[in-house]
Amino acid sequence: MSEHFSYKVLKVCKQSGARIGLLKTPHGEIETPVFMPVGTQATVKGLYPRDLTDIKSQIILSNTYHLYLRPGEKIIKDACGLHKFMNWDRPILADSGGFQIFSLPELIKISDKGVEFSSHLDGGKHFITPEKCMQIQNDLGADIIMAFDECTPFGATEQQSLKAGERTKNWLERCFNAQQNPKQMLFPIIQGNMFKDLRLQAIKDCMPFAKCGIAIGGLSVGEPKETMYDILSYMQPHLPENMPRYLMGVGSPDCLIESIARGIDMMDCVLPTRVARNGTALTKKGKLVIRNAQYKNEYFPLEEDCDCYACKNFSRAYIRHLINSNEMLGAKLLSIHNLRFLIRLTEDIKKAIWEDRLLDFKKEFLENLENR
Repeated sequence: MSEHFSYKVLKVCKQSGARIGLLKTPHGEIETPVFMPVGTQATVKGLYPRDLTDIKSQIILSNTYHLYLRPGEKIIKDACGLHKFMNWDRPILADSGGFQIFSLPELIKISDKGVEFSSHLDGGKHFITPEKCMQIQNDLGADIIMAFDECTPFGATEQQSLKAGERTKNWLERCFNAQQNPKQMLFPIIQGNMFKDLRLQAIKDCMPFAKCGIAIGGLSVGEPKETMYDILSYMQPHLPENMPRYLMGVGSPDCLIESIARGIDMMDCVLPTRVARNGTALTKKGKLVIRNAQYKNEYFPLEEDCDCYACKNFSRAYIRHLINSNEMLGAKLLSIHNLRFLIRLTEDIKKAIWEDRLLDFKKEFLENLENR
C-alpha cells in the first residue's frame, strides 16, 4: 500500500455489518460511508466548488472518457491536474470511462488489446487500451482511479459475462503494471453481471491488485432493485474488510441505504443533479416535482429540517417559479438541496451505525418514503 493512502474501519454495526471507516488520500481524509457528487466534465453541473464545500461534500467524481475527449488530458496535465484546473482541493475519484464507452451506440470493436470507438462529439475514431486509460488518468491526477473494464448490460448471457470477466481480469493486470504514480490509488472493478459464481470469481481475480479499495460495477444497469440487493448480499461476506468498497453509479435514497446496509462504503450517481434540472427535489417522503401547480402557494422550504442554502433562504413557491420560468437558479438551488439531502442521509446513516441500529433506521426511513 502507498504511504499516501490508508483505510481504517472505525465501527461495524452489530445489526447489519455496515461500516464506518476513514480513508486517507493525498488531498484529505474521507469518512465512509460517503456519497460522491458527480462532476463528469470537471464540474458538478451548475455548482461552484464552494457550494460543494458548503454541503459538506468530501470527494467528487470526474470522468476519464469525457475529459479525454474534451478538453483533453494534456490540457489538464499542463494545468497541474484536475484539482488545480477546477479549483477543488479535496479528493477526486476518476471513473475509467469504460462504462461510457461501452454505452456508445457507435461502438466499433472490442478486442483483447482494447476498444475502438467513435467520439459522440465529432465521430472521430479513438482506440483505448488499459495502458492508455492509465496514462490519461495519471495525467488527470485524480486521487483514486479505476481499472479499465468491460461492463456487460443487464440481460447478457452467462457466456458473454464470463468472456467479459476474463478480459476484465487481463486488462486489470495491465492497468496495474502501467500505473506507477504512488499518489494515485487504483481500484479494481468487480464485474460478473447477475451471475453469482462469476461475481465470486471476479472478487478472487481482483484481490491481488486491490491495495486500498475495490469497486463493484455492472449493477444498476436495468435489473430490478431486488436483484441488485441480492447480488450485494451474496458478495458482502466475500469482500475485503480492510479497504473501502465502492458501488459504482448507484445513489437513489433507497438504494443508498440498502447498499450501505450490505457493507458498501462509497457510492456515486448523477441522479440528484439530473432530476434537479428537471424540476424535482428529493425529500424524506420521496420525490417532489416542484414544477407542479400544487406548490405555487407553498411559502415554506422544500424540506423543513434541511440545512442547505436553498431551504434556509427560499420557498417552494419561489423555486417553482424559477423552474417554470427556465431560470438557471432554480436548477442550481434544487441541485444544492438534492446533493445535501443525500449527504445528510449518509450522516444519519453513520449515526445509526455508531448506535448499532441501522436496520431499525432503514425500516423507518423506507416506510416514510412514499415514492421511490
